[in-house]
Amino acid sequence: MKKTPYSFSFLSLLLLSLNFYSISAHIRENFLQCLTHYSQNQSNSISKVIYTPNNPSYGSILQFSIQNLRFGSPSTPRPDVIVTPVNESQIQEVIYCAKKHGMQIRTRSGGHDFEGLSWVSEVPFVMIDLSNLRWVDVDVESRTAWVQAGVNLGELYYGIAKKSRTLGFPAGVWSTIAVGGHISGGGYGAMKRKYGLAADNVIDARLIDVNGRILDRNSMGEDLFWAIRGGGGASFGVILAWKLNLVDVPETLTVFAVNKTLEQNATKLVHRWQYIAHEFPKDLYIRVQIRSLNLSSPGAKVKRTIWVEFVCLFLGRADKLIPLMEKRFPELGVVKEDYKEMSWIESAVFFAGFRNRESPEILLDRSATVKSYFKAKSDYVNQPISEKGLEGLWEMFYEVEPEVANIYMSPYGGRMSEIPDHAIPFPHRAGNLYMMFQGVSWVGENTTLVQSRINWIRRLSSYLAPYVSKYPRAAYVNYNDLDLGVNDIELNTRNYEQAYAWGHRYFKNNFARLVQVKGMVDPSNFFKHEQSIPLSLWSDM
Repeated sequence: MKKTPYSFSFLSLLLLSLNFYSISAHIRENFLQCLTHYSQNQSNSISKVIYTPNNPSYGSILQFSIQNLRFGSPSTPRPDVIVTPVNESQIQEVIYCAKKHGMQIRTRSGGHDFEGLSWVSEVPFVMIDLSNLRWVDVDVESRTAWVQAGVNLGELYYGIAKKSRTLGFPAGVWSTIAVGGHISGGGYGAMKRKYGLAADNVIDARLIDVNGRILDRNSMGEDLFWAIRGGGGASFGVILAWKLNLVDVPETLTVFAVNKTLEQNATKLVHRWQYIAHEFPKDLYIRVQIRSLNLSSPGAKVKRTIWVEFVCLFLGRADKLIPLMEKRFPELGVVKEDYKEMSWIESAVFFAGFRNRESPEILLDRSATVKSYFKAKSDYVNQPISEKGLEGLWEMFYEVEPEVANIYMSPYGGRMSEIPDHAIPFPHRAGNLYMMFQGVSWVGENTTLVQSRINWIRRLSSYLAPYVSKYPRAAYVNYNDLDLGVNDIELNTRNYEQAYAWGHRYFKNNFARLVQVKGMVDPSNFFKHEQSIPLSLWSDM
């Protein structure tokens, strides 16, 4: 029978696929044998925490902390091996054997990676899942805490609150985010205007480097310590733990959440907020969330509108906040009943999305966050968007179904404007009015639906281009976005030109120093992924 070009191509692809699978399986078996040999004299055998696709627990362990279901489907490239270490020495073993047998490493602490880079790769790899490394050691007297990389923010906050009602930590609001990745990318939350980022309040760290050494701040040196606080720890090693400087919080503080629609002047309120939110006293943080929804009332047609929520944290009592709001933002129309006084740990519950006075114990629930399929982007805004520009944004929302798209606007100013842009790799400081998160979600894996939603958020990003920062158009590394560019992780260890496309947007002028540190501590580029810090084109081979 005569072979057609198509049949030949299909056969070739099939053979290549089988060959790749054979090579991958061979690498995996050599890696596993290495681990077995390496740990045979260890008291805690690593064999108890190794999972391959043949293990019945493999799927549940892989899926448990995946927050973006877009990268949890059966067709998503999966780890050849998952290791869930219970101690630091087991991570050293994994690094040694992975280097010896040509396997890449991905490290997952909480599973909130927007692009799935901590558990997805097209090449043979082992995933180190840090979910078993979860101790929190709070020292009230020194006002510090050591926290392992697998600890979620909710667990951290709960641990602090158990020891003190007047200490807290300025990190994110989603309780299931783990500190390992969160802090290594900067980490912001409702107290950033008062105390800066989570990474601004790190005073020591523990990391395993490419040579398997466990380093602290003193032994790693100030260059590496600088790089991992906002530059993404996965480019430089495996973050084990952070030592945090805890901050003062009042015994009683105040929150509110006020919702407005277009019919209630939402456009003018968002426009006004842009001019004033960054100039509020440091103790006051008001975040904006925007989405579209359908309004319905008895006897009336369903009406599409824009819904805006203004969410506030004030580090003080309501009797101080009420006159401040009446003076600085009276248009919002906050009434006495809207102000809720509570403790700092209760405000962490509130900002995590639990608005029914749930117990702080809910912060310990590692599955409390609703998982979804989504695509997200970020921007920084230096000049207020005009009312006309906002109205065009509302029109973009109307192109997709109600409640599937969200924008969050998080105000800057305060302490964020005081910290130099080179203090840590995170460069987005003075001059920013607010950071803007844009996200769109969907249900299921219908290819047409998925592509339409991704196309929509890309059009939204294009629409926003005239209104956001420029040269570069800045973005937040913890909201990673592969649309900005990717490294070639299979063929080239020197991806500087490729990486500059996204690296300059995440890190601005700090990108060059990150590249320099990378060459110093990981000259073989062992720790790499699609948006890891590259080697310099001019560094020594």
